[in-house]
Amino acid sequence: MNRILLLTIFYIGACCAVQAQPAADTIRLGLEQVVDMAKAFSIAAKQALTTRKTKYWEYRTYRSNYQPQLALNGILPGYNKTFTEVQQPDGTILFQSIHNNNSSLNLSFSQSIAGTGGTVFGTTQLQRFDDFDRKNTLYNNVPFGIGYTQPLFQFNQLKWDRRIEPLKYKESTQAYIEAMESVAITACGYFFDLLLAQVNLQIAETNLRNTKNILRIANEKYALGKISRNEILQLQLEQLKSEKAAGIARRDMEIAGLNLRSYIGLQQQAPITLLLPGLKTNVHAPAEKVLTEAYQNRSDAIAFARRMAEARRDVAKAKGDNGLNATLTAQLGFSKSATTIAKSYQSPQDQQEVQITFAIPILDWGRSRSRTKTAQANLEFTEYAVEQDKQVFAQEIVTQVTLFDMMKDQLQLTANADSIATEKYRIAEERYILGNFGITDLSIAFQEKDQAKRDYIAALRDSWSAWYQLRYLSLYDFEKNEKISYQQAYTSFNN
Repeated sequence: MNRILLLTIFYIGACCAVQAQPAADTIRLGLEQVVDMAKAFSIAAKQALTTRKTKYWEYRTYRSNYQPQLALNGILPGYNKTFTEVQQPDGTILFQSIHNNNSSLNLSFSQSIAGTGGTVFGTTQLQRFDDFDRKNTLYNNVPFGIGYTQPLFQFNQLKWDRRIEPLKYKESTQAYIEAMESVAITACGYFFDLLLAQVNLQIAETNLRNTKNILRIANEKYALGKISRNEILQLQLEQLKSEKAAGIARRDMEIAGLNLRSYIGLQQQAPITLLLPGLKTNVHAPAEKVLTEAYQNRSDAIAFARRMAEARRDVAKAKGDNGLNATLTAQLGFSKSATTIAKSYQSPQDQQEVQITFAIPILDWGRSRSRTKTAQANLEFTEYAVEQDKQVFAQEIVTQVTLFDMMKDQLQLTANADSIATEKYRIAEERYILGNFGITDLSIAFQEKDQAKRDYIAALRDSWSAWYQLRYLSLYDFEKNEKISYQQAYTSFNN
């Protein structure tokens, strides 16, 4: 069987050698080179990388919610010169002149507590008040203040974000790898479109030359009276068909070449010659291994857990946003007012604050219960949907593994058929020249040879497409026995 494959590859190489030698600047590309170029330069790959960057910075934004926050705010200056109404003890109104400056600075920090949903905060303030009408200045200073705010009986967004956001980030990471493998699948399709077009052109040009040669010999036989005029007409018709087929093949090759150049981002205009890819006959991908890797690596598998977590979050939010909503705030610190900054720091007085704010719905006509029941129904629906998607997920993988194994066997069979059809045509051509073979039988052998060659290229395409599809579904390279990763592609924006 290996000998047959070698003969098949040799035949295609011979077809390439028959045509004119390519120019010195001809670009020779193999399948893996085309795939690598598509991953590096195609618009689809760049879009995938941009999406990956967006998801990365969204994750960084989420992480910042759990870090200490430091802010400086204030009013500087707070100049005011106007008249305002002042009600007198007898009920009359006087307009009092106001001419002052009320400036302040406040340096504050806060730290969210994910476990409770509360916030620890601290502050230091300095306020200056200038009364220009009375020519006096007053400072109010809070050298130190610390407090804590705790929502009571409410939904804890931080706790649920900590469960969901890492899943979303990991999902986006694996989705980027999937996008790159999808680029490989598309590039593989464009590669074989052009390869088949080139093979069709080689077949058409070879057939045209052979037909002209046979027609020349047939004319000599016809002159000697050995064959009929009908055979000459049949061969002339075959020559016209071959010339038409060669023209169509050139057109198809130009279109396929433009499509491939456009997708992989190839700027050079030199002719492209594609190299016949090797075979993946030594790759083994057991269904159990593929399924295990898929559940570990695929974004869909991560999305199963993320979707369930989001549905449970919505139930918790529906329950937390109904009923008693209360917030506890406690604060302590020091403050002092004085006519100078230095005095405002001397012997500050302590200050404390404790309060609970609450809201209790008395009558909502079942709205709270309806929201909770809706969220619970959505959770139940999500459970069924995820279970269904898991079954489809597993079935798709098992089907693809079976298809990959079948494609390897099919490729061996088509290679064998191609070798036999080629040998059969060679014998038929020799027998026709010797005069003991009919034109109809020669035409049949002619068509069988061409179809067998196209079937082999199609089987080779199916085999490689199944290989890249297997990589896409598992995100695992079974040739190298390692997980697929593109870390080097986006390390630049991690800093």
